[in-house]
Amino acid sequence: RFAIREGGRTVGSGVVTDIIE
Repeated sequence: RFAIREGGRTVGSGVVTDIIE
């Protein structure tokens, strides 16, 4: 699971575990 901060929102696969900036 991962998340990418984009345009002030977090997008990723379902549950956010790590924020990659």
